Amino acid sequence: MFDGILGYVVGGLVIGLLARLFKPGADPMGWIMTILLGIVGAVAGGWASTQFGLGRMMTWVAAVVAAIILLFVYEAMRKKK
Repeated sequence: MFDGILGYVVGGLVIGLLARLFKPGADPMGWIMTILLGIVGAVAGGWASTQFGLGRMMTWVAAVVAAIILLFVYEAMRKKK
């Protein structure tokens, strides 16, 4: 059970960091938000890759792209406040 949770946390961290690296501009968020962003991006990218029949490598690409899109949404929601 903890192996699965730890895998999601580590995978989420990697995907979140890659998304923040590739997206231009500053993204003021902490480690927990970065991990959550990566986990949600991984779930969305995994779903999209299953729907379109993409391979394993493209699943990672889809996860990072989904996390980048989520970063833009997060930034837009933050500016509204």
